[in-house]
Amino acid sequence: MIIRTENLDSGFAHWLKAEGMFEEANAAAIKRVVASQLREAMAKEHISETEMAKRMHTSRTSLGRLLDPDSDAVTLTTLFKAVSAIGRQIRVELI
Repeated sequence: MIIRTENLDSGFAHWLKAEGMFEEANAAAIKRVVASQLREAMAKEHISETEMAKRMHTSRTSLGRLLDPDSDAVTLTTLFKAVSAIGRQIRVELI
């Protein structure tokens, strides 16, 4: 799962930075993409939320926060557990 943000329209990105909102907007956008991709992978593999939570060794509440595109209460540990549970990998890098 690779999410790149360097191609944002430079005018809009500059405006967000000037308003002090870039990091928050960028994080929210990434979270929405991750939640969507996880839901798609779960559907493709016919994995219910209950089964996914079991695979992650976590609660359905924790999984719910991860799958909720509006929730920003997600740890990297939870994210790594989720992608591992569906047989995928995620890479986080500074660019």
